[in-house]
Amino acid sequence: MTDGFLPTRVAIAVAPNGGRRTKADHPAIPLNAAELARDAAECVAAGAAMIHVHVRKADGSHLLDADAYREAIAAIRRATGDRLVIQITTESFGIYRPAEQIAVLKAVRPESASLALREFVPDAAAEPRFIELLAWMKQEHVMPQIILYDPTEARRLAELVESGAVPWADIPVLFVLGRYSKGQLSQPGDLLPFIAPDMPRFAHWSVCAFGRREAACVTAAALMGGHVRVGFENNLLRPDGSTATSNADLVHSVAETMGQLGMQPIDAAALRALLASDLA
Repeated sequence: MTDGFLPTRVAIAVAPNGGRRTKADHPAIPLNAAELARDAAECVAAGAAMIHVHVRKADGSHLLDADAYREAIAAIRRATGDRLVIQITTESFGIYRPAEQIAVLKAVRPESASLALREFVPDAAAEPRFIELLAWMKQEHVMPQIILYDPTEARRLAELVESGAVPWADIPVLFVLGRYSKGQLSQPGDLLPFIAPDMPRFAHWSVCAFGRREAACVTAAALMGGHVRVGFENNLLRPDGSTATSNADLVHSVAETMGQLGMQPIDAAALRALLASDLA
């Protein structure tokens, strides 16, 4: 006899380094291509389906550079084959202008890229440039993920989708919880404004969070039907407050919790199929 239960399928992405933390913050933060490749292989084994990649300058500071991205992507592919969706960031960090962000993205033509709505569309005048970039991404089969820091941005993006300007009927998003909260510490309740009854719905949404409650935040999101992102970019601590040994440690912790709650982490092949369906 069976009750017909099917586990919820959840994609775990890892954000292993971000653009700010260095080895002074944690010795295992990967900063170069070889270290990213090592981390990627460990995180695949722990349950990750995607890696969100930042590259750095020699001094460890944030960088957007096509050659650096190509080197990192090639190293990760050598280490993991096709077992990870590789997503690059276009984050400006207040250093790069949209034209520079777009130029790097077009030069790399990655499998996936994240774009912060507030950076690319600071006002209505910037909307045509953003829409043109999305059209290019669709043509070149670069999967987008739109970064949203607050509910007003979710509404604005939904208006663009509903207007028909966005070249897909839906678009993957990442809700960033607690980015501007006191102490930049996220709480599970930070998700509620994004998924309130009067909010727009996105077929494929993910969550990332800051600080020791990262696991609680993303688990809450997964239980509500979302996907998750964890890693040293936003958090160095296990749920019990102890320092994680690695990014794979954080991925494993979340994957284990999800398994105990009846959720099944999916692999990269399943994630690609899911995104292809959502972006059809």
